[in-house]
Amino acid sequence: MIDIRNVTRSFGAFKALDNAVLTINEGEFFSLLGPSGCGKTTLLRMIAGFDSPTEGSILIDRQPMDGIPPNRRPTNMVFQSYAIFPHLNVEENVAYGLKRMRLDAAEEKRRVEEALGQVSLTGLGKRGATELSGGQRQRVALARALVMRPKVLLLDEPLSALDKKLREQMQVELRRLQQAVGITFVLVTHDQYEALGMSDRIAVMFGGKIAQVAAPKEIYQRPVNRQVADFLGGMNFVKAEIVEESGQSITVETSGFGRVTTEKPKAFSRNGNGATLGIRPERLRVLWDDATSKHQIAGKVVDRHYFGEITHLIVAVDGMDKPLSVSESNNFGADDIPVGAPIKLAYDPDALVALAD
Repeated sequence: MIDIRNVTRSFGAFKALDNAVLTINEGEFFSLLGPSGCGKTTLLRMIAGFDSPTEGSILIDRQPMDGIPPNRRPTNMVFQSYAIFPHLNVEENVAYGLKRMRLDAAEEKRRVEEALGQVSLTGLGKRGATELSGGQRQRVALARALVMRPKVLLLDEPLSALDKKLREQMQVELRRLQQAVGITFVLVTHDQYEALGMSDRIAVMFGGKIAQVAAPKEIYQRPVNRQVADFLGGMNFVKAEIVEESGQSITVETSGFGRVTTEKPKAFSRNGNGATLGIRPERLRVLWDDATSKHQIAGKVVDRHYFGEITHLIVAVDGMDKPLSVSESNNFGADDIPVGAPIKLAYDPDALVALAD
């Protein structure tokens, strides 16, 4: 549905987007994820037609978009601020874009009611814009975009103004809505969990460049480099020395986990014998009482942080420069382990991922 072909956007000497290459499939929920200033909103604005590439080209549904203004593209955009007109009621807001299409009154009404039904606002058409909750305003903005029947819906951090509980509810609703209407959604977000929970695929961006494009599970479990691993969730980094490199795997010697053989990352480029492994905190498991495991390490709890359903244990291990972070469910009593207690941790060797720098 969308082809980004070697797109660069420069502002003087500064490159907000640097030679981006990306394909977004029809009917896909795709997220552009990264920290502030990484270029994700710049790319979204160029897809929408509010900005133009300095170099490269953008195609939507196989049609080049060079010189095509926003109102003539098969896209519509939901902004972070929603941009609801306060002097219009709900149905007038939703119908606003239809006015230039010169539909007859019956067809306009039918399409507005259909759009309101899609976002669960049936029966609220006469309500004033100022009488709406934050979640309802967000739904009105979605309905106003969907009523135009775009091929691509662009979402510029549309949930960032909502409180945590409502935000999580709207994430589920947005995903349900996308699956129901079947059109391509492109979401810009800096929230890693939002992207992981909603997307078919994610592009992770840093400094105007696309670092990795993959399904959420692959990006989380097999990040292409240390920068991606560090941005998506917690990650323990383990120093290692390369012992052997063969084909698609490398064998390394670590200070805490001993000798480990793991898959070589796609972007792996050897620079001497040094290497870095990563392991997620939830892939380390507390061994209770006299339990043992084929793969285990011993340490001491030096700190802990309680988060309701889980506790993060900070565990110092002999020979390691930094302590390990361990996420353990409180169903098993992790919240009762005192600081200073000795502890044994089990792990799966496959959970240790080699990372390109």
